[in-house]
Amino acid sequence: MKAQIKYIAISRNADKYPITVMCKFFEVSRSGYYAYVKRQDRSSNEKDIAALIQRCQQESHGTYGYRRVGIWLERRDIRKNHKAILRIMNKYGLLAQIRRRRKYRQMGEQLHRYPNIFSRDFTAIRPNQKWVTDISQIQTSQGCLYLSMIRDLFDNSIVAYQTGTEQSINLVLRTVQQAKEKESVTAELQLHSDQGFQYTSQAYFTLIQKYDITPSMSRRGNCYDNAPAENFFSILKTECIRRHKLKTLEQARLIIDNYIFFYNHERIQLKTKLTPFEKRRQSA
Repeated sequence: MKAQIKYIAISRNADKYPITVMCKFFEVSRSGYYAYVKRQDRSSNEKDIAALIQRCQQESHGTYGYRRVGIWLERRDIRKNHKAILRIMNKYGLLAQIRRRRKYRQMGEQLHRYPNIFSRDFTAIRPNQKWVTDISQIQTSQGCLYLSMIRDLFDNSIVAYQTGTEQSINLVLRTVQQAKEKESVTAELQLHSDQGFQYTSQAYFTLIQKYDITPSMSRRGNCYDNAPAENFFSILKTECIRRHKLKTLEQARLIIDNYIFFYNHERIQLKTKLTPFEKRRQSA
């Protein structure tokens, strides 16, 4: 018979028989039994703390990390070591549900920076001469959807776009690959981005070298250097996204698909009095 089973039997009969007698009968030590009782008390206390942390996370909409949870408990006169709080949160699945900021290591990782060859000159005299690219996030009740797109400055059309649930390098690579498959990319093509980690990565550098695309990059923290990309996201959110209460990621994808088709094929631009694709066809 396992020692733990013996300890359970002793505990259940502690009010009937002396502990010493039962320990002798079951051939276990008193110190071993009391260590078992202490573990059980600690486990019971841990479950009580976990229940409180669960309540805390419900009140904070799942946004509190272990430090804020510790402060929340202290306000209720419960003081617990922060390491113990983190251990309980890990054990019972009570960690914050918010998306954590990615930490990118520069040591040992090659980062590529490019000059700002656009210098805010956003005019293009032919298709596939100047492209801009960026990523924006779309909030839904189901989570965050990221939209990566490439816009041609000749006609302001959206050449390619991809959506995903992660703001990853792969999302950007798929967007560039899609654009390359759709358009006749030449050596004169310039592609402008901000200094996001996706665009400074080795994978992005390798891909644009393969496609013979000349990269351009905004100055750090200067959104005006990539204004046409920001402008499209502003149009999309004003005319489309904010008019819907997005419940699911799939609903967001469908709405984005429909709007970009409308934008490219049907939405008249005031400056040209043409849709983007009408202007594109005229140039051809």
